[in-house]
Amino acid sequence: MKSWDVAIVGGGIVGVSLARALRKHGASVLIVERGEPGREASYAAAGMLAHCDPQLPEPLQPLATASFAMYREFVHELEDESGLRVDLRLEGCIAFFDRPAVLPACARPLSDQEVPQLEPKLGAQGLPAYFLPEGSVDPRALIAASLKAAKHRGIEVAFGSPATEIEISGGRAVAVKAAKTKYPAAVIVNCCGAWAGQLAPHHFPTRPIKGQMLALVAPEHGPHGVFIQHVVRAPQVYVVPRSDGRIIVGSTLEDVGFDKRVHAGTIQRLHQAAANLVPELGQARMLESWAGLRPGTPDHLPILGATSTSGYYVAAGHYRDGILLAPITAHLMDQVTRGLPPDFDLGCFSPARFAS
Repeated sequence: MKSWDVAIVGGGIVGVSLARALRKHGASVLIVERGEPGREASYAAAGMLAHCDPQLPEPLQPLATASFAMYREFVHELEDESGLRVDLRLEGCIAFFDRPAVLPACARPLSDQEVPQLEPKLGAQGLPAYFLPEGSVDPRALIAASLKAAKHRGIEVAFGSPATEIEISGGRAVAVKAAKTKYPAAVIVNCCGAWAGQLAPHHFPTRPIKGQMLALVAPEHGPHGVFIQHVVRAPQVYVVPRSDGRIIVGSTLEDVGFDKRVHAGTIQRLHQAAANLVPELGQARMLESWAGLRPGTPDHLPILGATSTSGYYVAAGHYRDGILLAPITAHLMDQVTRGLPPDFDLGCFSPARFAS
């Protein structure tokens, strides 16, 4: 039976990015994916690279800052290897904060005169405005480029048969078991996102947090090819421009299990909230609506590192920041699985914090 140096369970952006990082160091890598690779949380995300978000948990801030700094090179490599464009936009974000408890150090206050100069189409919000040096990426293009680049590097993908458990022999993880087969590997990494806790024998406390979203077709393109230039965030909604004229609007936070149904009333409320932010969006045609399942954890921090089972690791629970944190997660987990000291202390992200 064929075996691999590393088997990664989960074919989202975190799993695929880690596979590429490991492959660069010569490992043979297999990705085991329950459905079509990249079609869960990664595909559903808005793609904000919000490393200045005041809601970002403090322990995550160093990782978020480092990951954002890696993004330009991360995207350059993907585009070079895949031949696909992922629409990395670094124009920044205009954020309306309702008196945040802690204002991010990277936030620059904007005067009432500066806001319309930056984005003439914004409506008055009655809240303090700030410029954040953030960015965005098209997650669907990003995961497509990542998968094509992975194939280019010789990474194998097995999909359509969900992994059911990790086979343990002599106290060590030795294979990923699926319904009708198993995949032997020297190292196994659980990158299953919201499903990470369903893979025996370790039941990590990940849970799905549903987000409903929609995409609008911009009424017109602006002077630089897009309707608005910046990501815009407000307490009730955010809008994320794409270079092809789409405007992504999101999102809800719903703790309703693995329910991906889209509700018309919720989508209408999001559309109205976007129109309150950018009035011309009230007349914009809706292109599509969808729901995704963010991988949440009890403390809103990811689970990163070695489990108590030798050879078995986990990189899951990135909640709202999987797209942003993919480069740094791949870098750190590559170090950890190869037995190297990671560049950051991962103690607060350790799986051991949930051990009973």
